[in-house]
Amino acid sequence: MAKPAKPLALIVGVGPGLGAALARRFAAGGMTVALAARRKEKLEALAREIGGRAYACDGTKEADVEGLFAAAVKAGGPPRLVVFNAGGYVAKPIAELSAAEVEACWRNCCLGGFLVGRAAARAMLPEGQGTILFTGATASLRGGAFFHNLAVGKFGLRALAQSMAREFQAKGVHVAHVIIDGQIAGERPGYRREERGADALLEPDAIAETYLHVHHQHRSAWTSEVELRPWVETF
Repeated sequence: MAKPAKPLALIVGVGPGLGAALARRFAAGGMTVALAARRKEKLEALAREIGGRAYACDGTKEADVEGLFAAAVKAGGPPRLVVFNAGGYVAKPIAELSAAEVEACWRNCCLGGFLVGRAAARAMLPEGQGTILFTGATASLRGGAFFHNLAVGKFGLRALAQSMAREFQAKGVHVAHVIIDGQIAGERPGYRREERGADALLEPDAIAETYLHVHHQHRSAWTSEVELRPWVETF
């Protein structure tokens, strides 16, 4: 089978904000882009816009992730770039937080990262090349009040990324964790640019530039973690 003309980028966890910005930037950078989310119909317009493909996938389900990678590889060849961009949390006092809510966040943020990271590694290691990027958050670095379940999931995802980087860097596969320390600009109340002032929110397109830059880093100067934040954030 002839190799595809363009390298494949696969993004798991695509929404209208960062996920969509990543998809557009990767496509503009000369890649074929596969988009995955629980609801495929939400991705179809974006897939048509960038000439990519949309897939339905629940990243917390092993069978879904394995099926996604099998279909994407069949259509586009082994991926050169895989991004795990899924997440979700419930902000509550710990006395009101249920075990189910903690487990759901861990599944979305951490177990899903493991399943996607493992599938990506299995596809890339025989090729001896590729990049696996995990989207982290402020909660990857410190647990905040009322964000207990998010911190548990994101701490775990960061640990996974570190372990994978140490295992795979000598084998040609670049693994990195991107900490998004701040709020991303969007259309929801409180996240609109005009409400917050100049550059007070992270711009999705600017974040996407960093993801692509990390993918293109020379092997002699790989990063395993990068932090992104707007000027208003303290750290």
